[in-house]
Amino acid sequence: MEFARVKLVGRNYEELLEICRQIEEIAKKYGVSFRGPIPLPTKKLKVRTLKTPCGDGTGHGNATWDRWEMRIHRRVMDIGANERALRQVVRIQIPEGVKIDIELKEKYENK
Repeated sequence: MEFARVKLVGRNYEELLEICRQIEEIAKKYGVSFRGPIPLPTKKLKVRTLKTPCGDGTGHGNATWDRWEMRIHRRVMDIGANERALRQVVRIQIPEGVKIDIELKEKYENK
């Protein structure tokens, strides 16, 4: 039995959860199996920069820094490979900051 693995990556986790909710509704509507969303570890990109261009900081001998952080959230879902359901998943409006990857896989059963 085949299934589609849907991977979502984005900076705004609320957008990811909204897309996950829409995919879950499609799966329930067409009666296909659904698993997820499974949260994967969040990547954190941290950047520190000096506030002043001269590098002296506040002028009292101690430098002041700006600290910036960007978080990349990831979710994985599995949905049964029903052709009509997958067509509806492809038609979902995806925001600009979200990357979606859909791939078909063969399900292995444990015996």
